[in-house]
Amino acid sequence: MTYALIVLPFAAVTIAVTLATVRRPAFGRRMAASALAAVVLIALTALFDNVMIAAGLFSYPAEHLSGLRIGLAPLEDFSYAVCAAFLVPAVFTLLPAPDRSEETP
Repeated sequence: MTYALIVLPFAAVTIAVTLATVRRPAFGRRMAASALAAVVLIALTALFDNVMIAAGLFSYPAEHLSGLRIGLAPLEDFSYAVCAAFLVPAVFTLLPAPDRSEETP
């Protein structure tokens, strides 16, 4: 369960920052794009983590995991991909727009 506890701060920050963008333009469209990105990242994580674990490149101590797996990959491994898919676009939404007034056409 240790890995699940490590994930909690990342999930909390992701939820808080994403919710801070609710009133920004195109929230629904951004969430749909983030969800699609999350699906792709989950698929890639499942593929590569399973290959690397099967090849013996690394392993996880069972006592630190929830026990839930997708193939050989522990469920906790997928949380970072999901957080990234939602957190990165939310952070960019909250950043000020770049000043383009000094650019020449």
